[in-house]
Amino acid sequence: MAYLNLHDLEPLAQAKLPAPIFDFIAGGAEDEVTLRANRAAFEAITFRPRVLLDVSNVDTSTAVLGQALPFPVMLAPVAMHRLVHPEGEAATARAAKSADTVMILSTMSSISIEDVAAATDGPKWFQLYCYSEKGVTERLVKRAEAAGFRALCLTVDVPRLGRRERDLRHVLEFPPDVIPQNFVHEIDMSSIPMNSQGSAISAYAASLMDQTLTWDIIGWLKSITAMPVIVKGILTPEDAVLAADHGAAAVVVSNHGGRQLDSSPATITVLPEIVDAVGGRLDVIIDGGVRRGTDVLKALALGARAVLIGRPYIWGLTANGEAGVSQVLSLLRTELEWAMALCGVTSVDQVTRRLVRAPWASA
Repeated sequence: MAYLNLHDLEPLAQAKLPAPIFDFIAGGAEDEVTLRANRAAFEAITFRPRVLLDVSNVDTSTAVLGQALPFPVMLAPVAMHRLVHPEGEAATARAAKSADTVMILSTMSSISIEDVAAATDGPKWFQLYCYSEKGVTERLVKRAEAAGFRALCLTVDVPRLGRRERDLRHVLEFPPDVIPQNFVHEIDMSSIPMNSQGSAISAYAASLMDQTLTWDIIGWLKSITAMPVIVKGILTPEDAVLAADHGAAAVVVSNHGGRQLDSSPATITVLPEIVDAVGGRLDVIIDGGVRRGTDVLKALALGARAVLIGRPYIWGLTANGEAGVSQVLSLLRTELEWAMALCGVTSVDQVTRRLVRAPWASA
C-alpha cells in the first residue's frame, strides 16, 4: 500500500477501522485544543538554512540513555495494538527491531510483556502506570525487567483519565478478543462474561490508578529495579528539575497526545525552557504532533535528544501491519536526512537552536 508521507496514512486507517476504534486512537480530550496545538506549533517554526556546505554525507545517528540509534525517532507507548491489527504489539516490536530503534510497550498492551519480548530481541522500554495496589505495580516492573526491557517509562500525567468525549459518545467497548494481557492474572476472569472481558479488564486497570502519587515514587521504583527511570508527562521546567533531583535518567516532554488536560501547552513550545532548566542533567525526549522529518529536526534544534511518535505508527500498523510500521520509520528517517542536508548540517551534533526561528525561543 503506497503513501508518500505520514499524513496520507490517517485517512487510510480511518477507512479500515470502525468509528469507535478510530476515534479512540485519533481523539483528544474535551475540545481537542491541545491535540490541534501540537501540530500548529511545529508548523509555526521556520528554519535558518545555511548553504554552500558539503552535505554529501549526512549522519542521522544519535544515542539516548546510552542506546545507540540510527536516527532520533522511537515508538511511543500506545495501548491495545490488536485493536487495529491481529499481530498487535508483536508486529510493532519487529518493525522497531528492523529499524534499530526503541519500542516503548504500554502497560495496557494487548500482547503480554513476555510475548512481546519473545517476538524480538530488539531494544524495548516498558511504560508504567502506577497503581494504588503497589503489588500490581511491582509485579509489572519485575516482569518487564525479567523479560529484558532496558528502561522504565513512568507516565505521570494520569491521576485520572482525561475526558475524551469521542469515547464517551461512542460508549467505547473493546472487542471481546482484545484484552489488556498484562492484567489477565490480576483479575478473576471466571466472573466476567467472555464478550466483555477486554472492557472489564481495562476498567479494572483504570480503577487502580494511584491518585496519591508523589515524587517519592521515583526513589521507590529505583529501589526495586536496575532499569533507569524515565518520567513521561513533563510540561514545566520546575517538574523537569524535580525529576532530575529525584534521580530520573530522562524526561519525556508530553501532553499525552492531547488526551489528558485540554489547553495544556503544545509540547514543542515548552521544550526549550525545560532543556535550559535541566542543563544536561538528564536526557530530554519529546512527543506530540511529530509528523515529518522536519518536525524531528525542529525538536532536535530546540534541545530534544529524540522524539517519540504514536498515532502515525499505529496508522501504519492499521494499513499494513509490520511493514506499515517499518515504512513510517523509513519515511521519517529519509525526510530527516533530506531536511538536514537542505539546512546545511551533516550530523545531529551540529543541530543547534540557531537552526530555527520559533516565536517562543531565542536563538
